[in-house]
Amino acid sequence: MKNINEYESAEAFYKEYTEGAIYDQQDVELSLEKPALLVVDMLNDFCTPGGVMYMEKAAETYEPIQNLLKAFRETNNCIIFIKDQHRADQYDSEFDKRPKHCIEGTWGANVIDELAPEKGEMELIKRRFSGFYQTDLDLVLRERDIKTLVVTGVMTNVCVAATAQDGFFRNYNIIVPTDTCRANSFREQESTLYNITQNVGLTPTSDEVIKALTK
Repeated sequence: MKNINEYESAEAFYKEYTEGAIYDQQDVELSLEKPALLVVDMLNDFCTPGGVMYMEKAAETYEPIQNLLKAFRETNNCIIFIKDQHRADQYDSEFDKRPKHCIEGTWGANVIDELAPEKGEMELIKRRFSGFYQTDLDLVLRERDIKTLVVTGVMTNVCVAATAQDGFFRNYNIIVPTDTCRANSFREQESTLYNITQNVGLTPTSDEVIKALTK
């Protein structure tokens, strides 16, 4: 197996690693039946310089997510900001592998200014990777009769993937726009999106989602 750095381009890597794929999205019509936009962990500790786990690549998602927020607001569709948050005074096993981050009540646990929630938009706290794990997310979505989840945010291979997979397990239609999520490395980004494509949902661009939402 080649090292990822030996490929001439991302396209060359993706072409080789998608040979034999069982699922091709080219002929799949993008449908957004009763959608909700989930903005996952776009928080200062991950996205802003000075954050405990700052990831420079997160800034690449700002404009695409802003565009989705605008489209969802204009069409009066559901928007939920999902926020990783940890208690300062209790042991948290996640900190065995990662530095302490997103401590409740701190700047690092807040949604970044560039994507600030508007009045009435829900901010839902999670304690683990998935937005569904021991939260009210599924209850909130079902009360609103949501069928389709557009999952965005960071990190692609961690909390975005976990939330998308848990949504799929609960029979939601899953869409993860490729330009609205980022991981720390190319390998993590592409392998996760490939797995989502093959097993969980659709991976269009944000422009394609907006077109389907507003048509």
